[in-house]
Amino acid sequence: MLPVLILMAAVWGLGWLIGLPTRLRIAGLALIWAGVVLVQLLLPAGHPLRVATGGQVEPWAVLGGLAALVIGYRALLLHLRARAKPAAMPAAPAAPGPFSPAELDRYARHILLREIGGPGQRRMKDATVLVVGAGGLGSPALLYLAAAGVGTIHVIDDDVVDASNLQRQIIHSGDRIGQPKVASASEAMRALNPHVTVVPHRRRLDASAAAELFPACDLILDGSDNFDTRYAVNAAAVAAGKPLIAAALTQWEGQIALYDPARGTPCYACVFPDRPAPGMVPTCAEVGVAAPLPGILGSMMAMEAVKHLTGAGETLAGRMMIYDGLYAEARVIRTSRNPDCPVCGHLHGGKT
Repeated sequence: MLPVLILMAAVWGLGWLIGLPTRLRIAGLALIWAGVVLVQLLLPAGHPLRVATGGQVEPWAVLGGLAALVIGYRALLLHLRARAKPAAMPAAPAAPGPFSPAELDRYARHILLREIGGPGQRRMKDATVLVVGAGGLGSPALLYLAAAGVGTIHVIDDDVVDASNLQRQIIHSGDRIGQPKVASASEAMRALNPHVTVVPHRRRLDASAAAELFPACDLILDGSDNFDTRYAVNAAAVAAGKPLIAAALTQWEGQIALYDPARGTPCYACVFPDRPAPGMVPTCAEVGVAAPLPGILGSMMAMEAVKHLTGAGETLAGRMMIYDGLYAEARVIRTSRNPDCPVCGHLHGGKT
C-alpha cells in the first residue's frame, strides 16, 4: 500500500510543480485510486499485484470516502464564497466621496472607531453646532469640535481677549489680547482644521440672537459664565427643540449635563428651577479657578457633542456628571423632569 501512496504523492507534487490545475491533479489521484480498487476486487487473493497494493479493498474504500468528504467540503466552500460576492454592477463614472484624501487622513483615527466609523464622521461633517461663549469652557470645546471635524461651528461672544484669560482660555494667545474673542477663536480653529466652517458672532446671546441662530443648529453648547445667559440659552433651546449641552464650574469643581426635553429628558430649568440670589454663587473672577478645570469640563462638552452627533455610546442625557478636581472624584447622578416646569412642562403634559 505504501508504494501506491508514494506514487500518489509524487503525482500530486509533480502536477503542482508544472502548474496543473487542482482539478486535474485530483483527477489523476482518482484514477490511481480507482485502478487499485479494481485490482483488489478483480484479482484473486494472494495475487502478487493485489498483495503489492495492500491485499484488501477496505482501506482503499475508507481512503476514498475521506477524500470524497474533503473534496465535497471544498466545493461547498467555493460555492458559498461565490454566492457571497456582490453582483457585478454596470460601470459608472466615479463620484467624489464625502471626504477628500486630506480629510480621510485627518479623521482616520475616528473612522477606525467602530462606534463612529465613516457614517459617524459624515454625520459630524454635516452637522451645525453653536457654542455660546469663547472663554474657559468654550476654548477646549471649540478646539475639539474643530479637530473632530464638525462641519459648521457657530461661536457667539461679545467679549474681548484679556491677559487674565490666558491662564485657562487656551484658544487665545498673548498676541491677540484686545481682539474680539470670536475673532481670536475663529483664527485658532481655522488654523487647526481648514476643512470646517467657522461662523463668529460678536454679540451677546439674547432672545433675538437665539431666535436667529438656534433653529439652524443641530446642537447647542453653553459655556457661558452667568445665570442670566444660562437660563436664556435653555429657554431658547427648548423653544427651538434643540438639545443643549451645558457645563459650569468654580474653583476646583464643575458639572455637565445634556438637556433635551423634546426627546424626554429634563431641561436646565427642571434641574435648577430657582436662580441663586445675587452674590450667592461667586464668579471665577471673585474666587478663582484652577487653570486645567475649564479644559476638563470643556473637553467633556466636546466629547458629549461627538457622541450625540454620531450616536456613539451613552450620553449625559437625563444625567449629570459632577467633577471635583481637588480630590480627583467624579460621580454621575440621574436628573428628573418637572412636569410643571414653566419652560418645558408643556412638552411633558404639564402646566406652563
